[in-house]
Amino acid sequence: MAGNVERIALVTGASSGIGLHTAIGLARAGMGVVIAGRDRARTEAARRFIIECSRSDRVEIVLADFSRLAEVRRLAEEFLSSHDRLDVLVNNAGLFSPKYRISADGFELTFAVNHLAPFLLTNLLFERLKTSAPARIINVASEAHRHNRIDIGNLARPQDWTMAKAYGRSKLCNILFTKELASRVDANEIVATCLHPGMVATAIGQRGGLVELGWRLMKPFMIGPVQGAETPVFLATVADPTPFHGGYVVRKTLTQPGSPALDSRLARRLWDESTRLVEI
Repeated sequence: MAGNVERIALVTGASSGIGLHTAIGLARAGMGVVIAGRDRARTEAARRFIIECSRSDRVEIVLADFSRLAEVRRLAEEFLSSHDRLDVLVNNAGLFSPKYRISADGFELTFAVNHLAPFLLTNLLFERLKTSAPARIINVASEAHRHNRIDIGNLARPQDWTMAKAYGRSKLCNILFTKELASRVDANEIVATCLHPGMVATAIGQRGGLVELGWRLMKPFMIGPVQGAETPVFLATVADPTPFHGGYVVRKTLTQPGSPALDSRLARRLWDESTRLVEI
């Protein structure tokens, strides 16, 4: 990390849950933190809460709806125009949709928000990360990726959609994206890693109907968002992150993901198809 220069972190999905507490941890670690959220009032309230908890006033907000790639592009432009460095990018924003929905760009919504948006944002901010080296990219994945497979030709509008499959596949994409990204960068410049934060009692499952009922029944057995943020904060602040480059981390420990997530050829194909879909 840079010597006496203020380090800058960007955390997406930071108006609540894991993202909020990750931002608090990074602000406490002395970083200037930019938090991305969708709703202005909630994101501004999160900014004030982070300042209160961290005793740091170096907290800013940017707004974007990650279901719209145009807004991801606008967020990147806004960040690049106002910050000459980026030391840590935490791709945390995520969606667990109980219904099959199509995004504004024509993609299945969970895939669009959970994979295409962070893929695009990372690529748009990549050069700024590289010039800020050593930098870190941290992707929040999930154990939900296990027992899932992806069909590269059927990503945008899968025919066998279910809520669980959509979420699990998007998290498998997060791990494959991290694997391929790590193969393309020097760990001495940028360390790319992904993680499972634990089964965290956030608002992601509060979507009404049976989904919310099941979520509420499971909540007593889940960890809180403070504990869920421990691993991303660890990866953002650990003195030597290079052992985690390209890895999948659970409870601060390198862990082997499901076998499809280890497929280098699949990771390259996903990268190429994602590049085509987001038009970069």
